[in-house]
Amino acid sequence: MRIDDTLLEFARQTLPEWSLESAQIKPITVSENVTFRVDKDELSYVLRIHRSWYHTLEELESGLVWTEALRASGIDVPEPLLTTQGKGFVTRSLPGSHEPRHVGALKWVKGDILAEVIRRDPDDTDALCRYFGQLGAIAASIHTQATSWSVPQNFKRHAFDAAGLVGKQPFWGRFWEIPQLQHGQADLMCKARDVIANSLEKYGQPQETYSMIHADLHMHNLVLSSRGLHIIDFDDAGFGWHQFDLAVALHEYLEHEAYPEILAALLEGYRAHRSLDAAAEALIPLFLLVRSVMSLGWLHQRPELGREEYIPEMIENACRHTRYFLET
Repeated sequence: MRIDDTLLEFARQTLPEWSLESAQIKPITVSENVTFRVDKDELSYVLRIHRSWYHTLEELESGLVWTEALRASGIDVPEPLLTTQGKGFVTRSLPGSHEPRHVGALKWVKGDILAEVIRRDPDDTDALCRYFGQLGAIAASIHTQATSWSVPQNFKRHAFDAAGLVGKQPFWGRFWEIPQLQHGQADLMCKARDVIANSLEKYGQPQETYSMIHADLHMHNLVLSSRGLHIIDFDDAGFGWHQFDLAVALHEYLEHEAYPEILAALLEGYRAHRSLDAAAEALIPLFLLVRSVMSLGWLHQRPELGREEYIPEMIENACRHTRYFLET
């Protein structure tokens, strides 16, 4: 989706809040947020216009509290650029609208987006497994910090718990009701919802596998530099099961011919830093299914992205995934 001139000008008008009024600014992408790259004096930053209904200001500020705690524990995550008033965000209304939008800035993480690195040589299975091993180690470090962290009073983030995933009003939308579903497909999505709900109720929320998670650990949110892998984009971070983080990383490689090796590399990297027992590992297929069906709701909620043409294929994949899960 192209970033229109109104949003670009809106972003440019916020730059003085960070003493960046003379900086160069250019659009990057529109997804959960509208993002821009800002360059000044040989330093670079990411400016993000946050979606109006996705997070409150309190939730955004809580997100910074957690990433600061991650940095304090030695985990390399993006660092916010505070405003001249020492704030993490500014709030302004778009021109011609009374809709408030929260805007924040982060210091640029140097390197290459891992998805682009992999695309240059997609047949290098050894490299792919090496990256997944490194990702497993990073995920383990994040989960270790999160389970030992004392959540501050008044900390507010959403939860990818059973209600947030498949409840009456899931955080990413009622995937079983999107209008593109045919009758048989809708029935299958209802079955997926039921089996997910029942399985999560049975498993519960063990302290060792439920805490704050990144929740969007795919290859576009990893940066490769000479220092290794770095995780970016904590916008989806919330409370959830650790297996969900692992499933998100694995999801787009489910049909890759080297998937067994990829899964093994991820788990080996993870277990080198944090235990994951057999019962916990056994739920990864469930969370792969969760990712498949949740993505339908996510995209349906965001028609402004102009990606509706992908929904029928995503429905077919989610239905195939559900049938496979129910049969095994």
